Amino acid sequence: MAELSPSALKEFQSARMARDARFDGRFYIAVKTTGIFCRPICPANLPREENIEYFLDKAQALQAGYRPCLRCRPDSAPSSWAWKGVETTFLRALQLIERGELQTTTLAALSDRLGISDRYLRQLFQGHLGMSPKQYALYHQLMFAKQLIHSSSLPISEIAFASGFQSIRRFNDAFKKVIRLTPSQVRKDDHAHTEVSYIDLAFKGALDWSHMLDFYRLRAIDGIESIDNTSYQRSFTLANNPGWFRVYPVKTGVMRVEFNLEDTRQLKPLVNQLRRMFDLDTDILHIEQQLSQVAPQFIQRTGIRIPGVWNTWEAGVRAILGQQVSIKAAMGQLNLLVHTLQPSGAGHFPTPEEVSQADLSFLRMPHSRKETLARFARFVTENPESTPEQWLQIKGIGPWTVNYARLRGASEPNCFLAGDLVVKKAITKFPAITTDSVSPWGSYATFHCWSHA
Repeated sequence: MAELSPSALKEFQSARMARDARFDGRFYIAVKTTGIFCRPICPANLPREENIEYFLDKAQALQAGYRPCLRCRPDSAPSSWAWKGVETTFLRALQLIERGELQTTTLAALSDRLGISDRYLRQLFQGHLGMSPKQYALYHQLMFAKQLIHSSSLPISEIAFASGFQSIRRFNDAFKKVIRLTPSQVRKDDHAHTEVSYIDLAFKGALDWSHMLDFYRLRAIDGIESIDNTSYQRSFTLANNPGWFRVYPVKTGVMRVEFNLEDTRQLKPLVNQLRRMFDLDTDILHIEQQLSQVAPQFIQRTGIRIPGVWNTWEAGVRAILGQQVSIKAAMGQLNLLVHTLQPSGAGHFPTPEEVSQADLSFLRMPHSRKETLARFARFVTENPESTPEQWLQIKGIGPWTVNYARLRGASEPNCFLAGDLVVKKAITKFPAITTDSVSPWGSYATFHCWSHA
């Protein structure tokens, strides 16, 4: 890895001394005298600067021979912004590997997906991180395993498979070699013997959970989603495996997820999905500071994040049924669609195939909108990897529908729904709020506009 620039080094040194939480996840501190690496917010006594090494990624600290601190738990740090600005292909590769891509496919297949050779992919990782893609994947498997040991109720045997290892023996060997502790030495007894499986997910900054629950409550699908005063629950299908989860806060900066999964190997994809769905990897303080500079009185509630839905297909269906009608009317049609196509109460959202093959005459809405929904279902069935931007070629789907799907189905940060009626009304009070002025945080500006309604 390239040396840190003098300005970055100075910034990290100051942040370490101040234990500045805004830098949590952006870099890691390794202590030469103890062989341990920590987050910048670690409460341990501050070591002397000459005994410190700085790393941009947890995997780099592991490769350098440091083991993670059991006190501040680097495995639970929020996602890093450290690689912002580097090559797009490298960033995409990082994201795919962190999601577990190399657990199910080869390096050559991953390279093909990225449109490069496996040789060039290895060069990218060597240049940016000083290690191979497979080493990076192994280190992330181990850090996810350590997170599960600390923060979940799963037995260690299940954690081995959930973190991508093919056998318990290989998991134990790799864990001891890299972490330099056994899994049982890391685990505390307080997570054992619970009836419901759970995992705790850390996040940074404020999260207005009551606002998010209110948003979900108005748009909940009967039989799939359930919202009470403290929690959100829904059923889902992941890689053809049915499951359910319930999420609620347990303390500042931590959401607990109770879950049921038939295939434990799908836990990492589920965690990735939930972090996206509830917007847990966002630096919300930075975003709200930026929006407040545009319009000082604009932020009336802090911690408003994007309340996502399960995927872009579901968001697209919601958007089509919501065209030019109230939320209540749209939800009436959505519940009618789900319950008609799932009469046995299967508890999952209809697939594109199920909608494309259905007679939609039962829906109580204009014929043209039924045709739009049918065309949309056929298109997604035939093009399962399509992006919302590609839906514009479907008759009846315009920019509002596409942007709504990007906003809630993909949790994209810069979807300002300038054409939305409530947004239009809000920006009459805040003329400085425009698509350009709120970029790249248009999605958050949209929800703050809605909060003024």
